[in-house]
Amino acid sequence: MKTRIYIEEHLSNKEIMVTAIDPADVEALESELDNNKVSLLTSSAFQSFATEIGALVCIDGSLATPLNRQAVALGADLVLHSATKYIGGHNDVLAGCISGPLKLVTEIRKSHYILVGTLNPNAAYLIIRGPKTLHLRVKQQNSTPLRMAKILEAHPKNNPYDILKKDANNAIRFGVGQIVASHPQHELAIRQMTGFGGVVSSEPVTFVDAMKIRYIAPSFGGCESLVNQPAIMDVPRSERLKYGIKDNLVTFLFGVEDFEDLKAIILQALMPYSYDYMNNRL
Repeated sequence: MKTRIYIEEHLSNKEIMVTAIDPADVEALESELDNNKVSLLTSSAFQSFATEIGALVCIDGSLATPLNRQAVALGADLVLHSATKYIGGHNDVLAGCISGPLKLVTEIRKSHYILVGTLNPNAAYLIIRGPKTLHLRVKQQNSTPLRMAKILEAHPKNNPYDILKKDANNAIRFGVGQIVASHPQHELAIRQMTGFGGVVSSEPVTFVDAMKIRYIAPSFGGCESLVNQPAIMDVPRSERLKYGIKDNLVTFLFGVEDFEDLKAIILQALMPYSYDYMNNRL
């Protein structure tokens, strides 16, 4: 939310034009350019185009972590991370970091001292703690969503790549995405990433309230699993629809709990949709 406000409101006050596009659509990027001004590129697919116009490529690596995607190797000039998420790993500290060539980072550091606060000692300690277990946490958070996505993909009520059927009560859309081999972009994903992280989105109709995941919260990367439902968060409906976020979108943010426990939580919430499937096939 704060990032969106900063981009759409604060930057516009500084006469910096920002346009939201589909990051997979390079042609849309080119058509939106005005006077060759580009403030941010978020996909390695834009690397050659960025070089052509003299723009920098800045990738947000918060979802992937440095373990799952080496953004610099994909052509990024700068890499951002919300250290609050996987790097910190415990949902108890607010921090961020930026990586890149010394010359670029030195220029950024000059503005940082003026515009941004400095971490207090305790916050710095908590961030230093996080990377000590990062590889263990990410390994578990890579494994659980992959296993769960395969189960959801096989569910007879799932309609994974199309819009919900007219009979909405009998169709659930699980956005298992590139994590499974059947997705059209799976091959591209595995070329760019070594893991897929702990976030899986879905468009359920009524079952989210039946889930027994303890927290509904707008974060990810911590040890506990969360459920994020934008419709009850802080983004106005008009803004959500502008970016293709439907009212019934739910994001599962998997933690490090035992897979069988998380599987049971999700499948029990699906029981009204397919009682026979639940009892006879799993």
